[in-house]
Amino acid sequence: MKTIIKTDKLCKTFSNGGQMQHVLKNIDLEIYEGDFTVIMGASGAGKSTLLYALSGMDKPTLGHIVYTARDDGRGTKNDTDITTLSTDRLAAFRRENCGFVFQQVYLVDSMSVMDNVLAAGLLVNGNKKEVVKKAQEILKSVDIEERLWDKFPSQVSGGEAQRVGIARALVNSPRMVFADEPTGALNSKTGRDVLDTLTAFNEKGQSIVMVTHDITSARRGNRVLYVRDGEIAGECVLGRYVPHDTDRHRKLGDFLASMGW
Repeated sequence: MKTIIKTDKLCKTFSNGGQMQHVLKNIDLEIYEGDFTVIMGASGAGKSTLLYALSGMDKPTLGHIVYTARDDGRGTKNDTDITTLSTDRLAAFRRENCGFVFQQVYLVDSMSVMDNVLAAGLLVNGNKKEVVKKAQEILKSVDIEERLWDKFPSQVSGGEAQRVGIARALVNSPRMVFADEPTGALNSKTGRDVLDTLTAFNEKGQSIVMVTHDITSARRGNRVLYVRDGEIAGECVLGRYVPHDTDRHRKLGDFLASMGW
C-alpha cells in the first residue's frame, strides 16, 4: 500500500480558561492511497481536530504531517511537510490536493449549483472551457441532473445539495477527500445516497478520510480508527465494502464495543 499522508508525533494543544487542553497527543499515523479511512470516537475525543490537521485546515502545535509526492513518471520524489508551509502556500496546496465535504454544505446561496462547482475549479485551473467540461462530468457522476444546474442551493433538496458539495470537492481531482460528518444533517435515505456516492468514488480509487458518529456510515470504510482522549486507541481493518455483509457488521460492532463505544 502506498502512503499518502504520514504524521510524526502530531500534537494539538488549546488553552481553555488558563488550562492547557491536549486534544491530540503524539499521533503517529499513515493514510494509504485508495483507502476509505473512517475516524470514530466520542464527542471531544479529537477526531475532527485530527481531520482538520491532516487536511491542513488547522495547524498542529507540534509534530509533522507529510504528504508523499505524486508519481510524475520520471522518478522525481519531493514530499511535502505541510506543517512547514506558509499560509499562502498551504492554501494553494489544499486547493490542489484536498477536497472537503462538511455536515453543513456551505454552498454560496447567491450562486447556482453549476457556479458553485465552477468557482472551486477555476481557483486551480484557469482554463474555463476545461473546468466547465469537468464540472458537467462530475455533476452527472453524482446524479445531479442538468435541470438542476441553474438552480440556487435553496431550490434543491438537502441530499442534492450535499451531492453538489461532493462534486465541488472532486472537481479538481484531489488526492484526498476529507469528509466531516457528511450525513449528520440528512435523513437515513438521503444519507445513504450520499454514502453511496462517496463509496462509488472510492471504488474508482479516490482516497477518503471521513469522521462520523454513525456506525452505518462507518461500515463504508475499509479501515476504522478509534480516537480516545487525543490518541489512536485502536484500528479495525474491514476490507472493501460489500453491502449486507453481516460478518463485516459484526466485526465492526465487536471492535467498537471493545473500544467502549
